[in-house]
Amino acid sequence: MEGFKKGHRNRLIYEKSPYLRQHASNPVDWFPWCEEAFQLAKEQDKPIFLSIGYSTCHWCHVMREESFEDEEVARLLNETFVCIKVDREERPDIDNVYMMVSQVMTGSGGWPLTIFMTPDKKPFFAATYIPKHNKYGMRGLMELIPIVKKLWVTQRQEIENVSETLVEKLHEINKPDYHDVLLTETFLTSAFEELQARFDHEFGGFGTQPKFPSPHNFLFLLRFWKRFKHEEALSMVKITLNKLRNGGIYDQIGFGFHRYSTDQQWKVPQLEKMLYDQALLLIAYSEAFLATKNPRFREVAHEIVQYLERELRGPEGGFYSAQDADSEEGEGRYYLWTITELQKCLSKEDVEFVKNVFNASEEGNVVIEGLSNQNPLNILYLNPHFASTLQIAQESKMSEQEFKEQLDRIQRELLEERNKRVAPHVDKKILLDWNGLMIAGLSIASRVFQNQNYLEIAIEATEFLLNSMVSENDELFHSFFDMQLGPKGFL
Repeated sequence: MEGFKKGHRNRLIYEKSPYLRQHASNPVDWFPWCEEAFQLAKEQDKPIFLSIGYSTCHWCHVMREESFEDEEVARLLNETFVCIKVDREERPDIDNVYMMVSQVMTGSGGWPLTIFMTPDKKPFFAATYIPKHNKYGMRGLMELIPIVKKLWVTQRQEIENVSETLVEKLHEINKPDYHDVLLTETFLTSAFEELQARFDHEFGGFGTQPKFPSPHNFLFLLRFWKRFKHEEALSMVKITLNKLRNGGIYDQIGFGFHRYSTDQQWKVPQLEKMLYDQALLLIAYSEAFLATKNPRFREVAHEIVQYLERELRGPEGGFYSAQDADSEEGEGRYYLWTITELQKCLSKEDVEFVKNVFNASEEGNVVIEGLSNQNPLNILYLNPHFASTLQIAQESKMSEQEFKEQLDRIQRELLEERNKRVAPHVDKKILLDWNGLMIAGLSIASRVFQNQNYLEIAIEATEFLLNSMVSENDELFHSFFDMQLGPKGFL
């Protein structure tokens, strides 16, 4: 391709998004979202292949490695489509439209998001991850693309009819319906009862699996409890926040919350860490402390800030977007331990402590697809039958103070050992809206805990945003990466 830097195959090398740059050396002839791509599709009479993801998304990595870096798949894609890549964090407006398409067409959504559409942006097919070949009960790209190519030539009218019907349905869904809504007790009680019906009384959270923390639900429940003195609303918050902190969804060694749990009990997480989750959970634990005065909640809030300062806070004061699940050894391996690894860095007594308290065993307690299971792996989480650190201490025949001191020391030693590994990639893109959430979280925590350090971190982040992401004409910019501004912010 003329004009491209040697060693790069497509236009994404010139983009500001770390996610798009991850695909710059793909043999797929990617375009960013631009009019040039749609004009070319019209001229060549080709459909659009739209792929939306983000830089710390595990299944985005899988699809890139399986398909977008594969010459065979790339050849088919380039012959059949004009291919467009979008970073959903850089362009949430585009992602929002096509995620709605996926939900209408398939009943679900997620990333990577895969859309086939006409050159005038009307979708006719939606999916998430697609394997290279037929697998997991899904049709693979190598089998699917020739079918689409044939249908585009032989059944164009049917494809256009599908896309037109879908667009009409989307317009109907998005039709403005503005009217006054009074937040009466009946209205609020109805919302509470919906959450109550989905609440998992044994493990906390809502639904079965996969389970997301959904901290906005806790913020509503705390206000519902405060306003109507409904003790069950507060109980739902307390149960869930304790279970989250004890589970594998929480990084027991380095702190911070992973994105979601693949199981009902919060044991095995999807291991990327997102800034917005840390922000909203910081608010939830701070407000839960106000409601309960439980010192455990204050401790978790402090640990979240420790994680942020260590991993996601840039030198200029802004906060980075996310930390990946994958490292050079595979998905999640950075966070997992074999008994042999524990024995190399801990005393025999401390290894027994970790086995008892964190469920580690010679047999392993987790199996992650793609990782070798020759050496059984463990993700550390607190025994679910322990109600509190006091109970764990009593079971271990120690005072609570002795238990806490040993736990803290082991945590520090394991973190020091883990820091010798190659850490997962951090997406150093700074997003205005997510930083706003984080500033809010720190501000609330600073008031709740009377912590001046939290306030100073929030002020420094605010000053960075105002100095670096606002133009002389008071225009806000949505993203900042590598000393460059991304697209303008808008609602």
